[in-house]
Amino acid sequence: MEERLQKILSHAGVASRRKAEELILSGRVTVDGEAVQELGVKLDPMAHTIAVDGKPLSGAEEHRTFLFNKPRGCVSTVSDDRGRRTVLDFFRDIPLRLYPVGRLDADTEGLLLLTNDGVLTQGLLHPRFEVDKTYLAKVTGDMTEAKLRYLADGVLLEDGRTAPARARILEKSPKGATVELTIHEGRNRQVRRMLAAVGCKVTQLERIRFGGLTLAGVARGSYRELTAQELTSLWRIAGGQECRSL
Repeated sequence: MEERLQKILSHAGVASRRKAEELILSGRVTVDGEAVQELGVKLDPMAHTIAVDGKPLSGAEEHRTFLFNKPRGCVSTVSDDRGRRTVLDFFRDIPLRLYPVGRLDADTEGLLLLTNDGVLTQGLLHPRFEVDKTYLAKVTGDMTEAKLRYLADGVLLEDGRTAPARARILEKSPKGATVELTIHEGRNRQVRRMLAAVGCKVTQLERIRFGGLTLAGVARGSYRELTAQELTSLWRIAGGQECRSL
């Protein structure tokens, strides 16, 4: 059966659909030895040899997903042109082409998923499925109940109003507060910008929950593989079979 090339790459676990498109446009994907740089190409993967960077696709590659407790100071990319440590540096003993599910900025700690399942990644990040992500933010500034309501209703940022969030104060002192904030969007540095919009500066940020997953039992800088039950739950919140047709 013929499918779009980027969908074939995604289903093979090479990358998310968006990243697969970038690989095609950059000329890194070949079909029967010839580079293909058109996104609309459809073909039957059983009838052609498809390769990325010269490496043929392994259609039977086992999909695996890991929960990583990201430390501060490393970046959520597969490589970095500035020579910074990346999250993949912690997975050198895993002989798979893993990709982060979304990103945490370098100064943010906490829960990050890595997988070689491009379809699962696509579903978890698709705005249609509104997958919750919960953060703990230590802030300076006066955090009030009125500001919490503003966060809950949606904050007007330079790239538009955010979706409603869930927010509560866990601790408060004269110098600041610890705030728990749950969102389902994935804009760049969104939590920091939302809190800045209500006059609070983030001094420490940690993601503590993604979907129903938490950091329980995973030390900073360590990871564990997800169980079959956890993967089933992830597929459910990521749209299940609907996710596979995105």
